[in-house]
Amino acid sequence: MESAKLSAKRHRETSCNFWTKSVGFPTLATRTVAGFTLLSVTTLMILPPSAIAQLPGLRPSAAPAGTSVRRGADAPYTLGAGDRVRLDIFEVPEYSGEYQVLIDGTLNLPIIGSVSVQDLSLERATSEISSRYARYIRRPLLTLTLLAPRPVKIAVAGEVNRPGSYTVNLTEGTQFPTVTQAVQLAGGITQAANIRQVELRRLSPGSSDVIAVNLWELLNNGDLSQDLTLRDGDSLFIPTSPQINADESRTLADASFAPQNTGPIKIVVVGEVSRPGPYIVSPTTVATANTPPEANRAASSSSTPATVTQAIQVAGGITPLADIRQVQIRRSARSGPEKVLDINLWQLLQSGDVTQDVILQEGDTVVVPTASNIDPSEVPQIATASFSPNIIRVNVVGEVANAGTIEVPPNTTLNQAVLAAGGFNNRARRSSVELIRLNANGTISKRNVQVNFAQGINDQNNPILRNNDVVVVNRSNLANFSDTLGTVLSPLGGVFSLFNFFRIFE
Repeated sequence: MESAKLSAKRHRETSCNFWTKSVGFPTLATRTVAGFTLLSVTTLMILPPSAIAQLPGLRPSAAPAGTSVRRGADAPYTLGAGDRVRLDIFEVPEYSGEYQVLIDGTLNLPIIGSVSVQDLSLERATSEISSRYARYIRRPLLTLTLLAPRPVKIAVAGEVNRPGSYTVNLTEGTQFPTVTQAVQLAGGITQAANIRQVELRRLSPGSSDVIAVNLWELLNNGDLSQDLTLRDGDSLFIPTSPQINADESRTLADASFAPQNTGPIKIVVVGEVSRPGPYIVSPTTVATANTPPEANRAASSSSTPATVTQAIQVAGGITPLADIRQVQIRRSARSGPEKVLDINLWQLLQSGDVTQDVILQEGDTVVVPTASNIDPSEVPQIATASFSPNIIRVNVVGEVANAGTIEVPPNTTLNQAVLAAGGFNNRARRSSVELIRLNANGTISKRNVQVNFAQGINDQNNPILRNNDVVVVNRSNLANFSDTLGTVLSPLGGVFSLFNFFRIFE
């Protein structure tokens, strides 16, 4: 009987020695807490991960060497300073509880003390904590839950209105920000943005990943996979488009990640406009389809961004010499050279191509060139365009029925101005008139123009007038002779008048 007891005792000792040698936990002292045996550990033998994985209750603390770790868009969430987690140890409630990751990326846990979880996923952090508790708790069963993620700090650079870093506080019920939400935080994209090649740069432990994002697919095909969820430390870069595309301008302006609060912008308008120079252009107000009564109309209206034609209107409209087929928009980019976009406003007038009325952004320069040749048949249509001035003021002086300043439509010819002033009177020289013009360089030009009312638009005989031109209708030769003779005979007339006065007394 005693030999049987001795055999059983030796068997238990052999089993215990095998366990301690395999795992590397020499049994120096033991105590019982909540039904579990706690061990005082002095040495720890490192076994291969495959061997540890085969032991019950033990898991490797990190991925084996050579194992690929998921990175990029589908990488798991990693812990960092500010995360609040809950640790539950099965049947050890005194060690369970809520803890916050400290500024140095560690968790301060009972018994085991400080455990670094910086840049570890929940799975790897659970494995690390489990391996640390395995020194004191036999077969620990742990559950690590993320209660409140830390604030997400992201950076947005490139073609956005307000590049910089942004912090998003994730309260209960809120989700992690996406790419488009981050762009909205940065004030929306600019008109020079290349949304087909957006770069999401994500820092991973020991490396940096670049994820390509195509927001154009999101706009046109509704591909939500392009609107990736961001992580703390991510940075977005929106590059500059190699060239401005007028067809895509309005699509970008209508996107959800475009600037929402459209305000006045500073632009410059130069060339063949009535008043070239810098301007502040405000967006137009467009009433909605279901327009309420007048009292509520302002509240239901929405503003649309300023366009090229609005900028030209603010600058007083085009001049008669404007070439509306080759209007240019010069746009400075945040990186790279200045971008130039050619637009054709004649195509806007002819076919209603609204894409030619490009949306402007802060700092744009609108250039209206001088036409090398004017087609007379196009003049009436251009004169009635919305970007032409409503009226111009011309001074017609001299021998006309109603001399003075007259208001005429733009692109009015010299013949039309003379007729608008009442036409020639009986003293007028009908063969020619004088045209006096103030030039852009400050000089004054004066030339004689042969008048022929049967002549169409012609720079020599029937030029198009500009604002503030002066047309002088001189006297005819007969009128000059009559006026000169009257001047000479005027003193004699006075003598005869005096002589007649003395005859009264006789």
